[in-house]
Amino acid sequence: MRRIVSVAMAALLVLVAGFVYNIIAGEGLTFVRPSDELVESERAYRSLINVPSEYSGEGVNVCIVDTGMELNHPDLEGFDVAGWIDVVQGKSNPYDDNGHGTSMAGILVANGWINGVAKNVNLYVAKSLLENGSGYEEDVVSGIDWCVNQNVNIISLSLGGGQDLFPLLGSSSRTIEDSVNDAMARGIFVVAAAGNDGGEEDDGDVASPGSERRVICVGGVTQSGSHWSKSSTGNNAVSFFPPKLPRGDPDKKPELVAPAKDVPVLNAQGTWSSSSGTSAATVFVTGALALLLEAQPQLASNGTSGDVSTIDTVKDWLMQTVNPKEGQSDHDNNYGYGLLDIDALLDKAEQESTA
Repeated sequence: MRRIVSVAMAALLVLVAGFVYNIIAGEGLTFVRPSDELVESERAYRSLINVPSEYSGEGVNVCIVDTGMELNHPDLEGFDVAGWIDVVQGKSNPYDDNGHGTSMAGILVANGWINGVAKNVNLYVAKSLLENGSGYEEDVVSGIDWCVNQNVNIISLSLGGGQDLFPLLGSSSRTIEDSVNDAMARGIFVVAAAGNDGGEEDDGDVASPGSERRVICVGGVTQSGSHWSKSSTGNNAVSFFPPKLPRGDPDKKPELVAPAKDVPVLNAQGTWSSSSGTSAATVFVTGALALLLEAQPQLASNGTSGDVSTIDTVKDWLMQTVNPKEGQSDHDNNYGYGLLDIDALLDKAEQESTA
């Protein structure tokens, strides 16, 4: 049976008439800009996770596997991808027939009214998902494997599906779990969404491939820093179906949380909106890692010390530098080890590099 994967976004809001974006006319000039509320929301989220101004991801290679990317947007003026593949239709030029991929890419590289976390990364995009936001496992595998072959440093997966029910039996075909583990064996960081089935609909654990041990799995928070109720809950105890050993530190799921509720994003139609989902949270953490690798290039997969053990080291740093919620003393199955703090992560890396 073919496994289905889908984007990890609960909702995309496209609201006009001044809330999400404004159409301004005068003196024969008409232009569109995001609303003040949306711009302020973006600034508030950047402040929440302490995005530094001195780094921009320069020289770091990031790959997004999603629905594609539309480059014709005011906040992407002058931007071009470093690499592109369309696994679905084989088109040679970037496009996005869903919009999710563009929104996720914007969180990383937008440079205008909305500003990405790591706007100067070299961005590679693999279109592996269909127009409806879902896709087949083999297409996602092809996208991930292509990213690896581009020698990227980070793979960002704002998507997820059910976990492999029979991992110990093996498979005649290559799985997403195979692909991400092969990538990480090369020292490539993989960041993936926890999922959006929190609350009464929760299936009991985070989505795959975020469930894989070394993958950095990201849950979501609101602008106040509180847990977003739709963010999937981790189950870190032993499980018999699917078979799973108990998870230990620093690999309990999700590892951390980041902005996920009403996050300002770019639309493929050249406008702006807000989205909710652990998809967005995933990209904030991807951006944080890009800033880390710019500041400490030896940690990258093509650096002097970039290998699978480096991923474990950085996960330890994340566990030590996130901000736990009030009263939290250990891993929380909803909140992870805590809320992303990019400044603290970079400070920790600097301390360790000079020790």
